[in-house]
Amino acid sequence: MIRFEHTYYFWYFGFVGILVILFFIYLIWQKRTQQKFAKPKLFRALAPQRSVTKLWVKFLLLVLSISCFIIALANPKIGTKLETVKRQGVDIVFALDVSKSMLAEDIAPNRLEKAKQIISETLNELVSDRVGIIGYAGSAFPQLPITTDYGAAKTFLQAMNTDMVSSQGTAVADAIDMASTYFDRDETTNRILIIVGDGEDHGNKADEAIDRALENNIRIFTISVGTTKGERIPIRSNRGVTYKKDQNGETVITRADKLTLKRIAENGEGVFIDETRTDENVKILLENLQKIEKSEFETKQFSDFKSQYQWFVAFGMLFMLLDVIILERKTRWIRQLNLFNEKDYEEDI
Repeated sequence: MIRFEHTYYFWYFGFVGILVILFFIYLIWQKRTQQKFAKPKLFRALAPQRSVTKLWVKFLLLVLSISCFIIALANPKIGTKLETVKRQGVDIVFALDVSKSMLAEDIAPNRLEKAKQIISETLNELVSDRVGIIGYAGSAFPQLPITTDYGAAKTFLQAMNTDMVSSQGTAVADAIDMASTYFDRDETTNRILIIVGDGEDHGNKADEAIDRALENNIRIFTISVGTTKGERIPIRSNRGVTYKKDQNGETVITRADKLTLKRIAENGEGVFIDETRTDENVKILLENLQKIEKSEFETKQFSDFKSQYQWFVAFGMLFMLLDVIILERKTRWIRQLNLFNEKDYEEDI
């Protein structure tokens, strides 16, 4: 397993991007200046030793060199040993609604992004709990199995979108049933399912799924995103923004079904949370999670992390040395090979 000790150094890659932009601006300026001086054919005859390819190669080597030094500053480390450790915590599965209605912008920036913010900020506050992620729309699908790797959880979370499920709807019952498969039945950990969505089009099978979850000692929390007033569902394309319409050609207005989410939480022996601000949602959720008794469980994790920055320093110096050694003019023996069947511009003039 690889991890970086100082990830904030990755912001320096922004300077690499600026360097690339400046390089292209320089090429454009150079081309325009040369055109004012002479025609391209004449200019190549006046400077036959000039190599455009080597200019690109030198710039690439410079970018690689800087990139290696930035990675070295971040100090990549590799875990050399996998060991079993004991922790105390709660098993938590987040079920995120990814139906098209989550694109509604009745809360900023939209329901889906708001739900992701709530889950992501909750993950930032967890310490030793295990987490998993499920997505659901017309059906449920596993996104991330139970893990203690919160970094991976946030990565998988950000990748979720409304195109992951072709069938539309909000299959809460399927998500609840799938959550039961996430938890190890041989372990006696406390199990929490947190449903985050607008609660719309939930179907009529949720009650049965809740009963099955309770039989597996799973408590269900729900967090509402969206407003009861509702909003249109935007559909973005290269031609602009349109709004989803029903079979009669009428614009669809999606409204959050808070009563349904509240009933699911009550029947699932959990808590219903409905706050406007993200931090308030997270605060209430964490307060209720802290009330749940922690259970001891075993998990495997990498240890004995060893720094590997020296490799990137070496490669950075190598690329920098090559950049210095390679000259911009053409190499004679390569030119003699005439690999690209280039014309001798001196003979054409």
